[in-house]
Amino acid sequence: MSTTTLRLPPELRDRIWTLAEESGSTGHSFMLEAIAERVTSEELRREFLTEGNERQATMLENGLGIEWADMRDYLGQRAEGRDPGAPKAKRWRE
Repeated sequence: MSTTTLRLPPELRDRIWTLAEESGSTGHSFMLEAIAERVTSEELRREFLTEGNERQATMLENGLGIEWADMRDYLGQRAEGRDPGAPKAKRWRE
């Protein structure tokens, strides 16, 4: 494992050490976990945006999409724990 120096403002350092101590870990492991969580979050965000951009490009290319009312109903049913069929894509432009 490589070593990296991280300069922290004293107030942030104190907050980290307090929380780490309360959670039964060290400041070092607390920071590693926080950084790993942020990296994972940013990777997921990037994947989400990439997928959205790809889907938009496909929609613009083939002229098919799902109407918002149909998608809203579908998502509402999923949130209620039901398993509705996926909404049908419709031609939205000629």
